[in-house]
Amino acid sequence: MSPYGVSKYTVEKYIELYSSLYNIEYTILRYGNVYGPRQDPAGEAGVVAIFTDSMLNNKLLTVFGDGNQTRDFVFVLDVVNANLLALDKNIQDAFNIGTGIKTSVNDIVQSLEKILERKAEVRFSNPIKGEVRDIFLHISKARKQLVSILGFH
Repeated sequence: MSPYGVSKYTVEKYIELYSSLYNIEYTILRYGNVYGPRQDPAGEAGVVAIFTDSMLNNKLLTVFGDGNQTRDFVFVLDVVNANLLALDKNIQDAFNIGTGIKTSVNDIVQSLEKILERKAEVRFSNPIKGEVRDIFLHISKARKQLVSILGFH
C-alpha cells in the first residue's frame, strides 16, 4: 500500500484494458530492485549505486529506517535475460523478475564494506512514509512459464 505500488498496479490495469479493447499483445515484467554497472547514483537511483558512490567518495550513508527493511535485489543482466526470454514467449501475463530472496539494507552495507574493504559511516533517519517494509518477489510463475529465466532450468 504505497503511492508507488498503486501507480504500477494502475498501469498494469490500463495495459490489460487496452489489450482487450484493441487486441494488443503484452507481457508485464515486475522487477525487483535492479542494480548493476553504470547505474547512476544521483536522485532516486537504487540503494546499491547510491551507497557504492558514497562509500567510494567517503560520504555519509543515509539509511531510512533501521536498515532491517528488506528488498529483492536483482542484477541488471538477469533483468536483460528475462526481457529477452519474455520477447520469445509472447505470454499475456505479468511476471515477477527477481531472486525470491529478502536482503536487508544493512546486509547491502555490510557486503559493500567487504567488497570495498572500508567501513561505512551510516546515519539512520526516519523511515519514508508509505514505503513498504519488506519485499521479496515470488518468482515461481516466471520460472515455470518463461523457462530458464535468471539461470533456472
